[in-house]
Amino acid sequence: MSVLALHGQHGTAEILRRQMRPLAAVLPPTVELTFVDAPSLALGDIGWWRDGDMRGWERTLDWARTVTAEHHFDGVIGFSQGAALAGMLVAAQESTTPGAAAPAGLEFGFAVIISGFIEPADEASALLRRPLRTPSLHVMSAVDTVVPVRASERLAACFTAPRIVCHGGGHVIPTDHAALAEIVSFVSRRGEGARPMKEEEFHVR
Repeated sequence: MSVLALHGQHGTAEILRRQMRPLAAVLPPTVELTFVDAPSLALGDIGWWRDGDMRGWERTLDWARTVTAEHHFDGVIGFSQGAALAGMLVAAQESTTPGAAAPAGLEFGFAVIISGFIEPADEASALLRRPLRTPSLHVMSAVDTVVPVRASERLAACFTAPRIVCHGGGHVIPTDHAALAEIVSFVSRRGEGARPMKEEEFHVR
């Protein structure tokens, strides 16, 4: 099972790889995480789009369609702005008329959204207007001072059957046993060959 991993603003693929190390260590070996840099990084910019006006969003969407057309991804996982992007990519793939095929390349079967939020720009509002059917897990923290839990709840409410996991770690990818177990359970149910999880595996740092 192949999963696209999207970093946050001011992040990179390598930074996210380090942030996700505890989670990656306990995911089934059948899960392959692909870490990618935002296309704007090559231009000396940061993030997937500019705050406020979302400048760069169209470039990011075109990039995502190209990348996912070249390599099939079963799911997507994102952190912070990358989580907001994950939600918008799911919305983009569901934005076709009933019975029509999804846009080329965008065929995510599930989304794991960690510290996600909805951008206030019109582009985001238009995409997220209709309820999203893609299975989703939303990970959030009541002590997150960067993305308030209310913002994450608003994004979760855009999905018809969101699964919500709360943790106490703030604006981070959680490392505690309970949160990791929830994420692993959610992802494992969407793939085959998941191995049993052992208690001691949840203490990898």
